[in-house]
Amino acid sequence: MASCIELLDALQHRAFHDPKIRQQLLATRQEKDPFGAFCRTCRELGYEIYEMDLICVGEEFHAAMKRSTNGGGENSPMLAGEDDFYELFMAGLEQEDAQ
Repeated sequence: MASCIELLDALQHRAFHDPKIRQQLLATRQEKDPFGAFCRTCRELGYEIYEMDLICVGEEFHAAMKRSTNGGGENSPMLAGEDDFYELFMAGLEQEDAQ
């Protein structure tokens, strides 16, 4: 079974090559619950991505990064925003859309 990161990578690659899918995913930003709408759209496109999967993968990545720097103690650098795979995914689509 593919990990959430692998699914996001595959979906983003597909969206880069299919403007209709890219626009469909970007349109979820306008929904009342954009995060939920994004995950529903992912599943409709065949990518089993759920809200908690997306949240957990970001938290797990952030925790691993914190552990890997200076022993993960209180002096570890802040990694603000770098653990939000949803925002990173959408920023990539928006950047591609702007080009």
